[in-house]
Amino acid sequence: MAENPMLKFVGKEQAYPEKRGADARAEDFLEISKSFILDKAEEQASRCSQCGVPYCSTHCPLHNHIPDWLRLTAEGRLREAYELSNLTSTMPEICGRICPQDRLCEGNCVIEFSGHGSVTIGSVEKFITDTAWKEGWVEPLVPGAARGQSVGVIGAGPAGLTTAEYLRVAGYEVHVYDRHDRAGGLLTYGIPGFKLEKDVVMRRVQRLKDGGIIFHEGFEVGRDASMEQLRAKHDAILIATGVYKARDIKAPGVGAPGVVKALDYLTASNKAGFGDAVPGHEDGTLLATGKNVVVIGGGDTAMDCVRTAIRQGAKSVKCLYRRDRDNMPGSQREVANAEEEGVEFVWLTAPIAFEGTEHVTGVKVTKMRLGSPDASGRRAPEPDPGSEHTLEADLVIKALGYDPEDLPRLFGADDLSVTRWGTLRVDHKTMMTSMDGVFAAGDIVRGASLVVWAIRDGRDVTDHMHKYLKAKAVAAASERVAA
Repeated sequence: MAENPMLKFVGKEQAYPEKRGADARAEDFLEISKSFILDKAEEQASRCSQCGVPYCSTHCPLHNHIPDWLRLTAEGRLREAYELSNLTSTMPEICGRICPQDRLCEGNCVIEFSGHGSVTIGSVEKFITDTAWKEGWVEPLVPGAARGQSVGVIGAGPAGLTTAEYLRVAGYEVHVYDRHDRAGGLLTYGIPGFKLEKDVVMRRVQRLKDGGIIFHEGFEVGRDASMEQLRAKHDAILIATGVYKARDIKAPGVGAPGVVKALDYLTASNKAGFGDAVPGHEDGTLLATGKNVVVIGGGDTAMDCVRTAIRQGAKSVKCLYRRDRDNMPGSQREVANAEEEGVEFVWLTAPIAFEGTEHVTGVKVTKMRLGSPDASGRRAPEPDPGSEHTLEADLVIKALGYDPEDLPRLFGADDLSVTRWGTLRVDHKTMMTSMDGVFAAGDIVRGASLVVWAIRDGRDVTDHMHKYLKAKAVAAASERVAA
């Protein structure tokens, strides 16, 4: 009987791909981890316990067939592993890089609960699809038989791109509209290269372009076309714009020069990485070189900012967060990476004013203490009287999260209904907005969330749009017959 290639978690320890040294990786924007070599990927995949109820799949928003493709990897059947991985995700190599696996699949791995350390699922997922690209297994997007109907997708982020791909395969003409000069949304301009190198995103986008999806880049709905014009042009519309309005701080001096928004800062850095001319780098307003940098926030965007500032050669980088380490929303892996690279975390601290008139010179802060739990169950931070002091700062980056923009006003579409949070209101049975034939998916519906959830929403809305378009085609055919 052949030896079982799985259940090796007792004899083989958990291992991640080797990280480059902190000093070396702080010098560039390349990804910090090398990819697995084949033997190591097979070895780590073989640690999977093949449990009867795979919590890794259950806790993955895409419900990826994780134990199955781990087994195929362990057996050396890598092409089959890729094909199975590709069945449920349009971007497995991107999710493998940027998903918070410690909170999703790996954090719910059965062998993690048993004290053996989870299977390194994300690293194996990345390895599988990177190998598929290298070996030519990633097939071109082949459009289905033309249906004579077209779809407009507003927003070229993960939700929009996922829907565009699936609808193109189903035979629809697909147009994607995006305000930026490159597709990808936050994958392109929000996430730094050290987490997601940009050629990884661009090859995905190019595959869609080669498959006949028509991209309209630098296109703003409300400026270049109204919502009504797009509705007249297409048989259905998807709004997948994400949420881009930065949350602000109410404190004296917050408008001082040198106090900037996280997304402006990250977009400038990513544009510079593409070789674009970046005014904010030329005049220094969005560049950390030689400066004392203070980043305010404790989420993944804050982690992206502090680690970018290190790479730009900041004199010092501090991250202020009003709660403690155990209560921060960002990935603990990212915090560890940032600390290795020289970031100082100032826990239980909140800004109360920004000093400097011509330019910011410091952040006045107060220490915080955790009080009683709030409605969400988290202990609410309270100021600690008498603890105020000032931190020196030449550049302050606000990374407090994102809210939706006012789409009805921006799009000139007063009939577009929103919730009290500003997200688009949809019928959750159909994912259609208050406007007939206009659907919505991703963060613009659920609020700021994860890339993997955007992909899931893009996959789900595809089915609803497909049903709507088929019904519309049948109705149109019936009208022609009656005429």
